[in-house]
Amino acid sequence: HAMAGLPGLLLCAALLGFVCLGAPGLAVEVKVPVEPLSTPAGKSAELTCSYSTSVGDNFALEWSFVQPGKPVSEAHPILYFTNGHLYPTGSKAKRASLLQNPPTRGVATLKLTDVQPSDTGTYLCQVNNPPDFYTNGLGLINLTVLVPPSSPSCSASGQTSVGGSAALKCSSSQGAPRPVYNWVRLGSSPAPSPGSMMQDEVSGQLILTNLSLTYSGTYRCVATNQMGSASCELTLSVTDPSKGRVAGALIGVLLVVLLLSVAAFCLLRFQKERRKRPKETYGGSDIREDALAPGISGQTSVRADSSKGFLERPPSAGSATTTKSKLPMLV
Repeated sequence: HAMAGLPGLLLCAALLGFVCLGAPGLAVEVKVPVEPLSTPAGKSAELTCSYSTSVGDNFALEWSFVQPGKPVSEAHPILYFTNGHLYPTGSKAKRASLLQNPPTRGVATLKLTDVQPSDTGTYLCQVNNPPDFYTNGLGLINLTVLVPPSSPSCSASGQTSVGGSAALKCSSSQGAPRPVYNWVRLGSSPAPSPGSMMQDEVSGQLILTNLSLTYSGTYRCVATNQMGSASCELTLSVTDPSKGRVAGALIGVLLVVLLLSVAAFCLLRFQKERRKRPKETYGGSDIREDALAPGISGQTSVRADSSKGFLERPPSAGSATTTKSKLPMLV
Protein backbone atom coordinates (compact mmCIF):
# COMPACT_ATOMS: atom_id res chain seq x y z
CA HIS A 1 0.00 0.00 0.00
CA ALA A 2 2.89 2.37 0.75
CA MET A 3 4.44 1.72 -2.66
CA ALA A 4 1.07 2.14 -4.32
CA GLY A 5 0.63 5.54 -2.78
CA LEU A 6 4.09 6.87 -3.76
CA PRO A 7 3.20 7.91 -7.32
CA GLY A 8 0.33 9.96 -5.95
CA LEU A 9 2.61 11.75 -3.46
CA LEU A 10 5.17 12.51 -6.16
CA LEU A 11 2.42 13.88 -8.36
CA CYS A 12 1.18 16.13 -5.58
CA ALA A 13 4.70 17.33 -4.86
CA ALA A 14 5.22 18.06 -8.52
CA LEU A 15 2.00 19.99 -8.66
CA LEU A 16 2.84 21.96 -5.51
CA GLY A 17 6.23 22.81 -6.95
CA PHE A 18 4.64 24.09 -10.13
CA VAL A 19 2.28 26.30 -8.17
CA CYS A 20 5.10 27.75 -6.04
CA LEU A 21 7.23 28.49 -9.08
CA GLY A 22 4.38 29.82 -11.11
CA ALA A 23 2.76 31.98 -8.42
CA PRO A 24 5.02 35.04 -8.89
CA GLY A 25 4.12 35.19 -12.57
CA LEU A 26 0.41 35.19 -11.81
CA ALA A 27 0.45 38.27 -9.57
CA VAL A 28 0.10 41.95 -10.59
CA GLU A 29 2.01 44.22 -8.22
CA VAL A 30 1.52 48.02 -8.32
CA LYS A 31 3.82 50.37 -6.41
CA VAL A 32 3.10 54.03 -5.58
CA PRO A 33 4.69 56.51 -3.11
CA VAL A 34 3.54 56.16 0.47
CA GLU A 35 3.91 59.86 1.28
CA PRO A 36 1.30 62.34 -0.03
CA LEU A 37 2.30 64.49 -2.97
CA SER A 38 2.02 68.30 -2.97
CA THR A 39 2.49 70.71 -5.90
CA PRO A 40 2.02 74.50 -6.14
CA ALA A 41 -0.92 75.70 -8.19
CA GLY A 42 -0.06 76.29 -11.84
CA LYS A 43 2.83 73.82 -11.88
CA SER A 44 3.01 70.25 -13.21
CA ALA A 45 2.66 67.16 -11.04
CA GLU A 46 4.02 63.67 -11.69
CA LEU A 47 2.16 60.88 -9.98
CA THR A 48 4.59 57.97 -9.92
CA CYS A 49 3.18 54.50 -10.49
CA SER A 50 5.07 51.34 -11.42
CA TYR A 51 3.91 47.76 -11.87
CA SER A 52 5.22 44.24 -12.44
CA THR A 53 3.42 41.69 -14.56
CA SER A 54 3.83 39.79 -17.80
CA VAL A 55 2.42 42.23 -20.32
CA GLY A 56 0.20 40.54 -22.87
CA ASP A 57 -2.63 41.30 -25.17
CA ASN A 58 -5.05 41.74 -22.27
CA PHE A 59 -2.98 44.38 -20.44
CA ALA A 60 -5.00 47.44 -19.36
CA LEU A 61 -4.09 50.56 -17.33
CA GLU A 62 -6.56 53.04 -15.87
CA TRP A 63 -6.06 56.29 -13.96
CA SER A 64 -9.03 57.74 -12.06
CA PHE A 65 -9.69 60.54 -9.54
CA VAL A 66 -11.88 60.92 -6.46
CA GLN A 67 -12.48 64.14 -4.55
CA PRO A 68 -11.45 64.44 -0.88
CA GLY A 69 -13.84 62.83 1.57
CA LYS A 70 -15.57 60.62 -1.01
CA PRO A 71 -15.30 56.80 -1.34
CA VAL A 72 -13.14 55.18 -4.00
CA SER A 73 -16.27 53.78 -5.62
CA GLU A 74 -17.12 57.34 -6.79
CA ALA A 75 -13.88 57.77 -8.72
CA HIS A 76 -14.04 59.31 -12.21
CA PRO A 77 -11.73 58.12 -15.06
CA ILE A 78 -8.91 60.39 -16.24
CA LEU A 79 -7.39 58.15 -18.91
CA TYR A 80 -6.99 54.48 -19.73
CA PHE A 81 -4.72 52.40 -21.95
CA THR A 82 -5.94 49.27 -23.62
CA ASN A 83 -5.36 47.38 -26.89
CA GLY A 84 -2.25 49.44 -27.46
CA HIS A 85 -4.07 52.82 -27.45
CA LEU A 86 -4.32 55.71 -24.94
CA TYR A 87 -7.73 57.27 -24.28
CA PRO A 88 -7.81 60.47 -22.16
CA THR A 89 -11.27 61.26 -20.77
CA GLY A 90 -13.05 63.50 -18.28
CA SER A 91 -12.45 67.12 -17.29
CA LYS A 92 -8.68 66.61 -16.94
CA ALA A 93 -8.24 65.00 -20.37
CA LYS A 94 -6.39 67.98 -21.91
CA ARG A 95 -3.95 68.22 -19.01
CA ALA A 96 -3.33 64.50 -18.34
CA SER A 97 -0.80 62.27 -20.11
CA LEU A 98 1.48 59.31 -19.43
CA LEU A 99 5.15 59.89 -18.74
CA GLN A 100 5.86 56.76 -20.79
CA ASN A 101 3.57 55.89 -23.68
CA PRO A 102 2.88 53.07 -24.22
CA PRO A 103 3.18 52.03 -20.58
CA THR A 104 4.37 48.52 -21.34
CA ARG A 105 7.71 48.54 -19.50
CA GLY A 106 6.48 48.67 -15.94
CA VAL A 107 6.09 52.50 -15.79
CA ALA A 108 2.57 53.94 -15.55
CA THR A 109 3.40 57.42 -14.17
CA LEU A 110 0.74 60.10 -14.77
CA LYS A 111 1.70 63.69 -15.63
CA LEU A 112 -0.79 66.45 -14.85
CA THR A 113 -0.03 70.00 -16.09
CA ASP A 114 -1.23 73.37 -14.77
CA VAL A 115 -2.68 71.89 -11.59
CA GLN A 116 -5.57 73.71 -9.95
CA PRO A 117 -7.06 73.63 -6.44
CA SER A 118 -9.82 71.39 -7.81
CA ASP A 119 -7.13 68.77 -8.62
CA THR A 120 -6.63 68.10 -4.91
CA GLY A 121 -7.77 64.58 -4.08
CA THR A 122 -6.92 60.87 -4.44
CA TYR A 123 -5.65 59.36 -7.69
CA LEU A 124 -6.00 55.64 -8.46
CA CYS A 125 -3.48 53.73 -10.60
CA GLN A 126 -4.98 50.37 -11.55
CA VAL A 127 -3.40 47.64 -13.72
CA ASN A 128 -5.34 44.67 -15.07
CA ASN A 129 -3.66 41.83 -16.95
CA PRO A 130 -5.77 38.68 -17.18
CA PRO A 131 -5.23 36.01 -16.11
CA ASP A 132 -3.08 37.79 -13.43
CA PHE A 133 -5.93 38.31 -10.96
CA TYR A 134 -4.34 37.15 -7.72
CA THR A 135 -3.62 40.64 -6.36
CA ASN A 136 -5.49 43.90 -6.43
CA GLY A 137 -3.18 45.76 -8.78
CA LEU A 138 -4.32 49.10 -7.34
CA GLY A 139 -2.28 52.01 -5.96
CA LEU A 140 -3.58 55.21 -4.31
CA ILE A 141 -1.81 58.61 -4.39
CA ASN A 142 -2.99 61.65 -2.44
CA LEU A 143 -2.28 64.98 -4.17
CA THR A 144 -2.57 68.39 -2.54
CA VAL A 145 -2.38 71.49 -4.71
CA LEU A 146 -0.68 74.25 -2.71
CA VAL A 147 -2.43 77.63 -2.73
CA PRO A 148 -1.43 80.75 -0.75
CA PRO A 149 -4.06 82.18 1.62
CA SER A 150 -6.54 84.58 0.09
CA SER A 151 -7.09 87.96 1.74
CA PRO A 152 -8.91 87.13 4.98
CA SER A 153 -12.06 88.81 6.21
CA CYS A 154 -12.01 90.43 9.69
CA SER A 155 -15.08 90.99 11.86
CA ALA A 156 -15.95 91.71 15.49
CA SER A 157 -18.93 90.73 17.63
CA GLY A 158 -19.96 90.94 21.27
CA GLN A 159 -20.48 93.70 23.84
CA THR A 160 -17.72 96.21 23.20
CA SER A 161 -18.18 98.21 26.40
CA VAL A 162 -16.17 98.39 29.60
CA GLY A 163 -16.38 95.06 31.41
CA GLY A 164 -17.83 93.23 28.41
CA SER A 165 -16.37 90.64 26.02
CA ALA A 166 -15.62 90.78 22.30
CA ALA A 167 -14.75 88.14 19.69
CA LEU A 168 -12.54 89.07 16.73
CA LYS A 169 -12.85 86.65 13.81
CA CYS A 170 -10.59 86.09 10.80
CA SER A 171 -11.02 83.68 7.89
CA SER A 172 -9.57 83.10 4.39
CA SER A 173 -11.77 81.53 1.74
CA GLN A 174 -8.77 79.87 0.02
CA GLY A 175 -5.49 78.40 1.12
CA ALA A 176 -3.84 74.97 0.98
CA PRO A 177 -2.66 73.65 3.25
CA ARG A 178 -5.16 75.26 5.57
CA PRO A 179 -3.70 78.52 6.89
CA VAL A 180 -3.09 79.31 10.54
CA TYR A 181 -4.14 82.67 11.97
CA ASN A 182 -2.39 85.04 14.32
CA TRP A 183 -3.76 88.28 15.83
CA VAL A 184 -1.51 91.21 16.77
CA ARG A 185 -2.28 94.68 18.07
CA LEU A 186 -0.83 97.62 16.17
CA GLY A 187 0.59 100.80 17.67
CA SER A 188 2.48 101.55 20.85
CA SER A 189 -0.37 100.74 23.24
CA PRO A 190 0.23 97.71 25.46
CA ALA A 191 -1.30 94.40 24.37
CA PRO A 192 -4.15 92.93 26.45
CA SER A 193 -3.07 90.85 29.40
CA PRO A 194 -2.76 87.09 28.68
CA GLY A 195 -5.45 86.31 31.23
CA SER A 196 -8.06 88.29 29.29
CA MET A 197 -7.08 87.11 25.81
CA MET A 198 -7.60 83.71 24.19
CA GLN A 199 -6.55 83.00 20.59
CA ASP A 200 -7.36 80.01 18.36
CA GLU A 201 -4.88 79.73 15.49
CA VAL A 202 -7.00 77.15 13.65
CA SER A 203 -10.36 78.93 13.66
CA GLY A 204 -8.84 82.43 13.54
CA GLN A 205 -10.79 83.70 16.56
CA LEU A 206 -9.48 86.05 19.25
CA ILE A 207 -11.61 86.40 22.39
CA LEU A 208 -11.10 89.44 24.66
CA THR A 209 -12.72 89.47 28.10
CA ASN A 210 -13.14 92.10 30.83
CA LEU A 211 -12.71 94.93 28.33
CA SER A 212 -11.31 98.30 29.35
CA LEU A 213 -10.79 101.55 27.47
CA THR A 214 -7.13 100.62 26.91
CA TYR A 215 -8.25 97.75 24.65
CA SER A 216 -9.40 100.24 22.00
CA GLY A 217 -7.18 100.26 18.92
CA THR A 218 -6.37 98.55 15.63
CA TYR A 219 -5.87 94.78 15.45
CA ARG A 220 -4.35 92.83 12.55
CA CYS A 221 -4.95 89.20 11.60
CA VAL A 222 -2.30 87.37 9.55
CA ALA A 223 -3.19 84.14 7.71
CA THR A 224 -0.12 82.02 6.87
CA ASN A 225 0.75 78.73 5.18
CA GLN A 226 3.85 77.43 3.39
CA MET A 227 2.89 79.27 0.21
CA GLY A 228 2.58 82.76 1.70
CA SER A 229 0.53 85.03 3.92
CA ALA A 230 -2.25 87.62 3.79
CA SER A 231 -3.75 89.95 6.39
CA CYS A 232 -6.69 92.15 7.32
CA GLU A 233 -7.26 94.81 9.99
CA LEU A 234 -10.12 96.13 12.12
CA THR A 235 -10.56 98.87 14.71
CA LEU A 236 -12.03 98.02 18.11
CA SER A 237 -13.72 100.85 20.04
CA VAL A 238 -14.49 100.16 23.71
CA THR A 239 -17.10 102.52 25.19
CA ASP A 240 -17.83 103.52 28.80
CA PRO A 241 -21.59 103.54 29.55
CA SER A 242 -21.13 105.67 32.70
CA LYS A 243 -19.67 108.51 30.68
CA GLY A 244 -22.60 108.29 28.36
CA ARG A 245 -25.05 108.68 31.27
CA VAL A 246 -23.17 111.73 32.59
CA ALA A 247 -23.13 113.30 29.16
CA GLY A 248 -26.86 112.65 28.77
CA ALA A 249 -27.63 114.25 32.15
CA LEU A 250 -25.50 117.28 31.28
CA ILE A 251 -27.27 117.72 27.97
CA GLY A 252 -30.63 117.49 29.73
CA VAL A 253 -29.65 120.22 32.22
CA LEU A 254 -28.46 122.45 29.40
CA LEU A 255 -31.75 122.00 27.55
CA VAL A 256 -33.75 122.91 30.66
CA VAL A 257 -31.65 126.05 31.21
CA LEU A 258 -32.09 127.00 27.56
CA LEU A 259 -35.87 126.59 27.75
CA LEU A 260 -36.08 128.67 30.94
CA SER A 261 -33.98 131.41 29.37
CA VAL A 262 -36.24 131.55 26.32
CA ALA A 263 -39.34 131.68 28.53
CA ALA A 264 -37.90 134.50 30.67
CA PHE A 265 -36.94 136.48 27.58
CA CYS A 266 -40.42 136.17 26.10
CA LEU A 267 -42.04 137.22 29.39
CA LEU A 268 -39.86 140.33 29.73
CA ARG A 269 -40.54 141.35 26.15
CA PHE A 270 -44.29 140.91 26.64
CA GLN A 271 -44.27 143.14 29.75
CA LYS A 272 -42.22 145.80 27.97
CA GLU A 273 -44.65 145.92 25.07
CA ARG A 274 -47.59 146.17 27.47
CA ARG A 275 -46.16 149.28 29.16
CA LYS A 276 -45.94 151.07 25.81
CA ARG A 277 -49.71 150.72 25.07
CA PRO A 278 -52.14 153.74 25.96
CA LYS A 279 -54.54 153.27 28.86
CA GLU A 280 -57.66 154.14 26.75
CA THR A 281 -58.31 153.15 23.23
CA TYR A 282 -60.95 154.49 20.94
CA GLY A 283 -62.73 152.72 18.18
CA GLY A 284 -63.40 154.24 14.80
CA SER A 285 -67.16 154.78 15.57
CA ASP A 286 -66.76 156.30 19.06
CA ILE A 287 -67.73 160.02 19.47
CA ARG A 288 -65.99 161.94 22.19
CA GLU A 289 -68.05 164.35 24.23
CA ASP A 290 -65.83 167.31 23.35
CA ALA A 291 -65.65 166.50 19.62
CA LEU A 292 -67.19 168.82 17.09
CA ALA A 293 -69.87 167.56 14.78
CA PRO A 294 -69.01 167.43 11.09
CA GLY A 295 -69.79 170.70 9.27
CA ILE A 296 -69.59 172.90 12.37
CA SER A 297 -66.98 175.59 12.16
CA GLY A 298 -64.38 175.76 14.72
CA GLN A 299 -65.67 178.95 16.39
CA THR A 300 -64.91 179.15 20.04
CA SER A 301 -67.82 179.85 22.33
CA VAL A 302 -66.93 181.92 25.25
CA ARG A 303 -68.69 181.08 28.40
CA ALA A 304 -69.01 183.40 31.25
CA ASP A 305 -67.36 182.25 34.32
CA SER A 306 -69.41 183.38 37.19
CA SER A 307 -66.46 183.24 39.40
CA LYS A 308 -64.31 185.34 37.02
CA GLY A 309 -67.01 187.58 35.47
CA PHE A 310 -66.54 186.66 31.84
CA LEU A 311 -69.51 187.05 29.45
CA GLU A 312 -70.70 184.23 27.25
CA ARG A 313 -70.80 185.02 23.52
CA PRO A 314 -74.06 183.81 21.97
CA PRO A 315 -73.62 181.70 18.93
CA SER A 316 -74.42 183.36 15.62
CA ALA A 317 -77.60 182.59 13.73
CA GLY A 318 -75.76 181.25 10.78
CA SER A 319 -73.88 178.81 12.93
CA ALA A 320 -77.03 177.59 14.62
CA THR A 321 -78.75 177.14 11.31
CA THR A 322 -75.84 175.22 9.88
CA THR A 323 -75.73 172.91 12.86
CA LYS A 324 -79.44 172.13 12.69
CA SER A 325 -79.30 171.48 9.00
CA LYS A 326 -76.31 169.13 9.17
CA LEU A 327 -76.99 167.25 12.38
CA PRO A 328 -79.52 164.92 10.80
CA MET A 329 -76.82 163.71 8.45
CA LEU A 330 -75.04 162.12 11.36
CA VAL A 331 -77.89 159.81 12.25
